[in-house]
Amino acid sequence: MDESRLARVRENLARRTVDQMLVVDPLSIWWLCGYYTEPYERFLALYVPAEGVPTLFANRLFPDASECGARVVEFSDTDDPVSLVAQATMHDRPLGVDKELAARWLVPLMEAGAASRFVLASDAVDDARSIKDARERELMRAASRTNDEAMAWLVDQVRPGVTERQIADGLLGEYRRLGAQGHSFSPIVSFGDHAADPHHEPDDTPFAPGDMVLFDVGCKRDWYCSDMTRTFFSAEPTEHQRAVYDAVRRANEEAEKIVRPGVTFAEIDLTARRVIEDAGWGQAFTHRLGHQIGLVDHEPGDVSSTHDEPVQPGQCFSIEPGIYLPGDMGVRIEDLVIVTEDGCEVLNSYPKGITVLA
Repeated sequence: MDESRLARVRENLARRTVDQMLVVDPLSIWWLCGYYTEPYERFLALYVPAEGVPTLFANRLFPDASECGARVVEFSDTDDPVSLVAQATMHDRPLGVDKELAARWLVPLMEAGAASRFVLASDAVDDARSIKDARERELMRAASRTNDEAMAWLVDQVRPGVTERQIADGLLGEYRRLGAQGHSFSPIVSFGDHAADPHHEPDDTPFAPGDMVLFDVGCKRDWYCSDMTRTFFSAEPTEHQRAVYDAVRRANEEAEKIVRPGVTFAEIDLTARRVIEDAGWGQAFTHRLGHQIGLVDHEPGDVSSTHDEPVQPGQCFSIEPGIYLPGDMGVRIEDLVIVTEDGCEVLNSYPKGITVLA
């Protein structure tokens, strides 16, 4: 059990006047006690009281959990885990639950009277996970270094006739060659005006000389995720294309410049958005500026105009402005940053200047 992480979760619960919580997200359980298994349809939960030793409820067919630092309650497929949880909870107090608790478990817990009421308390864990410790920051750096190397490989794959799908399918092997375990999300490979679709799924479209190329990719290495986007030209860009690209690059860089403790997520979003609006393409920047990232690619706490909380040292998030002109072109440039005590550290070193592929 990581006592410092557990203490942070308990502090967050106390601020919400919640004395107990049921954590069922497998990654959050791993983050707290070092035990991981994918339960699929079976029940897995870590019960966290305000004081005392947490209790892990785990099916006997799961890997051994005896070293997790929690009291372990095992059960079989024919046992009722709800009744076991209800025996551990304080029935006269609210019970915090995380957003991953399925209705097939939540409703029976309510019917069993396991708590006086049930409170969505995901943010108690999410807020704690948001602040990366020194070890986590180094793992985030390592994942992004791997992603930088993979971007160079991606560029080398661009040749006449190769399809978006072929490049996307080959990326997993390159990640593994570089030491990553897999994708942090499905890679986006976009040729030509497909880049005007921010979430384009790679298809059998072949690359043709003159196409613009957008790569939005990320790997998972030692549990932690990376995410980066770069946009390339394969012919000398027109004045219009240069103007669009320059607006996105400046938006990315201006937003990164202001990141420091005390600045709000909304201010960071507005800084990038204002650059694109002033360039005349405000309506073509159709999404938030970014998202937090860590054990999963999109963690709670977005970088948007509605998120008025100040950033804190240790938080890691993307800065990814874009301009999307359907039928014409699309440009997105994305880095990850970690907030430091007096600014931010940009995790990606792959160049952002206009690049014309040979």
